[in-house]
Amino acid sequence: MRAMTYQGAHKVQVDTVPDPIIEQPDDIILRVTATAICGSDLHLYRGKIPTVEHGDIFGHEFMGIVEDTGPAVTAVQRGDRVVIPFVIACGDCFFCQLQQFAACETTNDGRGAILNKKAIPPGAALFGYSRLYGGVPGGQAELVRVPKANTGPFKVPGTLADEKVLFLSDILPTAWQAVTNAGIGQGSSVAIYGAGPVGLLSAACAQMLGAEQIFMVDDHPYRLAYAQQMYGVIPINFEEDDDPADTIIRQTAGMRGVDGVIDATQGDPAAGDQ
Repeated sequence: MRAMTYQGAHKVQVDTVPDPIIEQPDDIILRVTATAICGSDLHLYRGKIPTVEHGDIFGHEFMGIVEDTGPAVTAVQRGDRVVIPFVIACGDCFFCQLQQFAACETTNDGRGAILNKKAIPPGAALFGYSRLYGGVPGGQAELVRVPKANTGPFKVPGTLADEKVLFLSDILPTAWQAVTNAGIGQGSSVAIYGAGPVGLLSAACAQMLGAEQIFMVDDHPYRLAYAQQMYGVIPINFEEDDDPADTIIRQTAGMRGVDGVIDATQGDPAAGDQ
């Protein structure tokens, strides 16, 4: 199959690599029909994430058609069209039972983000995100082995185009979680820093949940104009406004500020806002 592979910092290329095979009874093989590049991939591309090796396949936002299944797979079958979440979770461990799948205790044999030497297990394995997170090949490829297929993949209607559902793999749930964690609902006010994809989807989710005021802070006029047109945000360009927080406070009820704030900037303007 063909896949996009890492060849060192700032260098990737499309190579012919071996097709994945069923390795565990609850694996599936997925033929990818759509995939995406996440802002997080830029950290890999730039060589900023340890334990990324030459030939590694990136990609954690993808979907496709189930081509083969292991003997223990019951949740999906050949021919099903599914979206694959970024996180690989077992569905059975302590944290999975709490539906905290990103903290799955069993799927990652790497160290994850744990920097100490204590016995706490790392978080879940991730597709295409270094050996710190399991070394599982990602979805920027024609075929992908998907472990724990009774937990992660979810079927989508065939009537919806790929571009209508692909964001369910990572970017839309990220935005939804940000908005719900901030407690945004009917009549709320929220400030969103960063008008990249996650920021824009956060605005969409906030609007859907009934937010009354949505402030958006960014330095790209075209992004702010799009967000204003599509989601009714109050745009603030920090290149033109040296105190966005004050501007926001002055426009809120009783000058008390917003009900919630969402940081969708990824912390590195050069990397592109999430």
